[in-house]
Amino acid sequence: MLRTLDVVLIVIMTAAATVTYTIKHKAENKLEEVRRLDAAIKLEEDTIDLLKADWALLTQPNRLERLVTVFAADLQLAPTPSTQLAQPEELPMLRADLPPSEEDKKAKDKAAADSIAAVIEADNIKTGSVAR
Repeated sequence: MLRTLDVVLIVIMTAAATVTYTIKHKAENKLEEVRRLDAAIKLEEDTIDLLKADWALLTQPNRLERLVTVFAADLQLAPTPSTQLAQPEELPMLRADLPPSEEDKKAKDKAAADSIAAVIEADNIKTGSVAR
């Protein structure tokens, strides 16, 4: 006859085998997912390399020069005169760097005064006092 200890050990071994199989199955699924992601990454890298090669081909100066000569009548391109090139110090200032105008100062002061008045009024309402 089987003793109680034998039955307990058989149950423990069955549970351990089940857990081991589950862990192995999950690991194999993850490995398959990693391989699939590696293949997708390789495909994207190959696509990027192909696009870089296409870009290098399309932007070759000799090719662009040939296209300009072929389509010169359609494009009506002209060289840019050196007087049209601007230096950074010749560019206008950004709006953020401009000093505020008088109208902006007045609007800002009015907004601040309105804000202070609203706080005082809220405080008076809260405390029940009346401003005189």
